[in-house]
Parts: sequence; structure tokens; C-alpha cells
Amino acid sequence: MSLSLPDEERDALGEGLTPVQAARAAPKPMRVLVLGLRGVVNVQGGIETHARMLYPLLVRMGYRVEVVQRSQYFPRKSRLREWHGVKLTYMWSPRKPGLEAAVHSVLGLAYAALTRPDVLHLHAIGPAFLAPLARLLGLRVVVTHHAEDYRREKWKGLARTILKLGERLGMRYAHERIVVSSVLRERMTSKYGVNVNFIPNGAPRALRTQGRSTLERFGLSDSRYILCVARLEMTKRQLDLIDAFEMADLPGWKLALVGGLDLRDSYCRELRRRASANPRIVLTGFQRGVSLRELYSHCRMFVLPSSMEGHPIALLEALSYGVPVLASAIPENLILPIPRNCFFNVGDTSELARLMTRMANAENDVEKARLAVRERYSWRRAAELTRLVYESVLAGQAARSRRVHEAS
Repeated sequence: MSLSLPDEERDALGEGLTPVQAARAAPKPMRVLVLGLRGVVNVQGGIETHARMLYPLLVRMGYRVEVVQRSQYFPRKSRLREWHGVKLTYMWSPRKPGLEAAVHSVLGLAYAALTRPDVLHLHAIGPAFLAPLARLLGLRVVVTHHAEDYRREKWKGLARTILKLGERLGMRYAHERIVVSSVLRERMTSKYGVNVNFIPNGAPRALRTQGRSTLERFGLSDSRYILCVARLEMTKRQLDLIDAFEMADLPGWKLALVGGLDLRDSYCRELRRRASANPRIVLTGFQRGVSLRELYSHCRMFVLPSSMEGHPIALLEALSYGVPVLASAIPENLILPIPRNCFFNVGDTSELARLMTRMANAENDVEKARLAVRERYSWRRAAELTRLVYESVLAGQAARSRRVHEAS
């Protein structure tokens, strides 16, 4: 059983990779076990989007990829066992912040120790905590560092300490390390004195759609709404965006916040309260596929006010649609091809309100930024570079085996 890909994801997976190229890319099947994300099928999150775009491409290159998904996100009756060639394995963990990723990672590592993949690929610095143990178990380990999660406001005390230690252990004990932004590359090489592979996220080769059914469902008017696509959490600072939107002089406009609403979380409850008090604020829930494509295609601008990022896929997606963007002036955003006058300081709602009013009332030339994103950020290139990392890990193992054999 297989789900169809939305257009922007299908376009990314079809960036010119022919069957002949795929066969040459991986002469023999290599088994890669992926651990550290919630899942690849219909789950929100930057790491989840990264995996959803990357791993089907690696399958087309000849790799055998297995993703360990967190079972609580997938109703039993609708669970797929394979998705676009990627094998899906489900493993339980408690759905509780601080415990969910930790328990799932430990159970996933036990599964890896039993099944012996050629490469164990750990995503994020929380699961990277297990890199030394994985090596003790004889596994070949790749760690992808997506963001300095200990900087997120929601983590305090012990959790923050564990995340910092996870970063240190992942950088020191992985056979190969990947970072998704040049900012992270500089920080990791400076802090730990290790070589890291810089592989930026890609962007879809998106085409605007004329469909408007999603707009009608949420009461949005073409080019009369501001869009933000991000997980609903303190780090993304949607409450700042609401404050700025209510300050701005934009009569008749709406603000659409895309992201799953978890009412167990106090921040999400406050977002719902603010949206309930203002009919011009729309909470759409998690969207993907055609619905998300329509929301990108018809918005007037995209705003990301976050206080921290790794390498913001949502900004790349907005730029690939040719949407004018405003973003917080954090290093991870500043490295993107966005005009300097489209940035604002984190938390400066007055400046953000002024920029939104200006952008709403002016013609904005985004073609240069759109072309730059298309040229610099490719999921196919990310897959090819990841393949080279895997081959480096195996080549290193082969070299070590030869040395042992020669010594004996």
C-alpha cells in the first residue's frame, strides 16, 4: 500500500534522477535504519519533512531504508508497512514531552542492535545521546544535527542539560556528522573540533495552483491573508505574530496559522484563546499536500517570527512559491537569500507590524530570491551528498577491517 505524494514533494523526488543514474549511485543495496523522528507519513515537523523528502530519493538510488516511527502518531488500522519504497516500522513510546523521544530512541537502538543495519542514522541531538552506546554495540553511526534544541524555551534544567550532552556525544562519537546549516557547521567545528558534513535542506520546485477550496474552507480571500507555517510552540513565537497583526493597519485581512494544535500544551491553549477572541485569526491545524499548496499559492506574505531555527524548510518553501517573506533576524534565517529589509528583531512586534503594513501595500519583487532558492537548495543534491556520507562510513569500516586482517 502506498500514499500518493503531494505535487511539491513529487516534484522534488523527480529532479532528473533516471533509473540508470539510480543504479550507478548504489551498486549494492545498503540497509539504513533511521531513528529520531516521529515518522515520515503525515506528521508535522522540520525533521519529519526532511526525512519525507530525503529518504524516497535514497531508495531510488538503490538503498534499503527503514524508518522507525512512533506508533502513537499512527492509528493501528491505517498503518502502512511501506511508503514510496521506505520500510516503516512502528515502535511505542509515551506521548509525553521529555520522555517520548528518549524512550523511543532507546527502544529503537535495541531494535538496531538486533537487526544490524549497515548504517544507523540518528536525527537530532536528543537521540544523538545514544551514539557512544551504538558504537559499543558495533553499529556504524551517522548523526544529523538539525538545531540546537536546548535553546528552545520549553526545555529547562535537566532536559536542557541532556540535550547539550547529546550534542556533545553525537559530535564526538558518530562515525560521520551532518549539519543542515552553515551556522551549525561553524559552531560545531569551533566547539568540538570535529569535521562535519554540511548538507542543507532542499526546497520543492513548486508551482502555484489555481485551486481555492482550502481558502473557502477557512474563510480566506486571495492575497488578503498572511501565512505562517510552523509547529505551534513558544520557539516559533506565533503570539508575537498575533500581536503584530493586531497592531498593523490591515483592515479586511486575516492571519492564517498552520500547525497542529495540542491542547495539552499551555502555549497552544493561549493561541486558541487569542484566535477565538479575534475572527480574523485562523487556526487551520496541520496541513500538507494540496491544502498546503493552496495556502502558499494565494497568500500575500509569509512570516516566520521564531527565536531559533536549524535550517527553516518553511521559509524555503515560501520562497520557492514566489511568496514575499518576513523573518526574524536570527543567524539561521539571515543566511537565506532574503532581502535585508525583510528582517526584524525577535520579539519586536512594532517593527513587524510596520513591515507587514509596508509589504501589504507595495509590490514586492521576489523573483531573485525564488531563483536563488531553486539554484542553491535541492533535495536531490541533499540525497546525493547523504549517499556520499554513508559510503564514507562503510569505506572507513572496510579500511579498519583490512588493517585488522593485515595485522593478524
